[in-house]
Amino acid sequence: MRGGAPAAVDLAVLILYLAGVTLWGAWLGRGQRGGSDYFLGRRSLPWGAVMLSIVATETSTLTFLSIPGVAYLGGLGFLQLTFGYLLGRITVAATLLPAYARGELVTAYHLLEARFGLGTRRFTSAIFMLTRTLADSVRLFATAIPLALVTGWPYPISIAVIGLLTVVYTYFGGIKAVIWVDATQMGLYLIGAVAAALALQVLVPGGWAQVASTAGTAGKLAVFDLSLDFGNAYTLWAGLLGGAFLSMGSHGTDQLIVQRLLTCRNLAASRKALVGSGFAVIVQFALFLLLGLGLWAFYGGRGFERPDEIFALFIVEEIAPGLRGLLVAGIFAAAMSTLSSSINSLASASAYDFWAPARGLERDDARTLRIGRLFTLLWSALLIGGALIFIPLSRGTAAVEVALGIASLVYGGLLGAFALALFVPAAGARQAVVGIASGIACVTAIWLFARSHVAWPWYVFIGTIVTFTVGWLAANLRAKGTSSPQQDG
Repeated sequence: MRGGAPAAVDLAVLILYLAGVTLWGAWLGRGQRGGSDYFLGRRSLPWGAVMLSIVATETSTLTFLSIPGVAYLGGLGFLQLTFGYLLGRITVAATLLPAYARGELVTAYHLLEARFGLGTRRFTSAIFMLTRTLADSVRLFATAIPLALVTGWPYPISIAVIGLLTVVYTYFGGIKAVIWVDATQMGLYLIGAVAAALALQVLVPGGWAQVASTAGTAGKLAVFDLSLDFGNAYTLWAGLLGGAFLSMGSHGTDQLIVQRLLTCRNLAASRKALVGSGFAVIVQFALFLLLGLGLWAFYGGRGFERPDEIFALFIVEEIAPGLRGLLVAGIFAAAMSTLSSSINSLASASAYDFWAPARGLERDDARTLRIGRLFTLLWSALLIGGALIFIPLSRGTAAVEVALGIASLVYGGLLGAFALALFVPAAGARQAVVGIASGIACVTAIWLFARSHVAWPWYVFIGTIVTFTVGWLAANLRAKGTSSPQQDG
């Protein structure tokens, strides 16, 4: 039935999915003996599964819900960013991945410790934790939208249900469960997207041919914008340059993604997983942007309070029972893949970057497993709490832009620090921290006072340049002022 209470078959499909994936994920974690099992899967996972996990983790809920809303309000311009995403991944595969492969690293920030010391490792890891908590709280809220629409539950209950079910298999299954469940969930939500496209073919008079004609007349089919307007987030230059730096920051310095790359068997496998995910993301974003155009044609361009509600309302009101339950399960698949990945990566950074060094237990694998599970529970609670806070702040903005904007504030600082580590031998810990703080402060000032003039895709590029430049200048001044170039701090 359309527009009414959810059909019993929809709830049955949803409950079966939630129960099945939770139990399967927990079962995958059997036989774990230590932290290396729990957080790195013994470095033995196949690159194909890791690639699918990367795609599911970075674009899941936001792709399913927000990207159609972005196309609904605008057009296909967001696709320009994905070309930059691919360039960024290729750069990371060529530069940072070999550095990771040369050492027995357990987090992305372990590399910075080897170069600048434990303090810098902790500083950058703390930045990751704060940013990941804020951005993924937004993602969790976005996923509560369809559950609230299907069940009639208020957002707080919907958020709690998603979070509590996800933490069960993440707690017991560790990174192995996260990656294999992610790979399966990606398949499910893509099936859901294709089903929605077929439904639009039937529901829009004239089908997709009419959608293309109407959207073309309205100028919504244009992909490339060659203007030099820095306030426009969707230009070719913002896409290629801003998208590349954003991808280098997220896939080269963010523990959420780097942790997956460290689970591969060797450098070649990590490179396949990373670059392959870039091509997959282009296809996936194109699919969900096209869905947004179909929804625009179906609804005649009418306004909505939240852009993220458009696709969710279509699923609830227009899709037949049974298939509707599958689509909602697909949204849950998208949500749980991102949330489980965030929880596990936050727990690993807490255990390896803070707890183990502070206790002198870096090599105590069994105790790292136990404390890692405790951190899993802690970060689950914080992410759920953050999603609850976002509820009153969400009107009028697509969650994808909020989440990417938050991440972009700090990725430049982190990426600049890695560049200093690799290319400025004279830089020490103090210079790295000063550079990071300068880069983040600069971008935050732009976001607070000039966001209408400088769009968020430029933030990582600007932050990286400022961080690297300040760190490089400080390192040169230090080298001139002392005859002893040893590491300080």
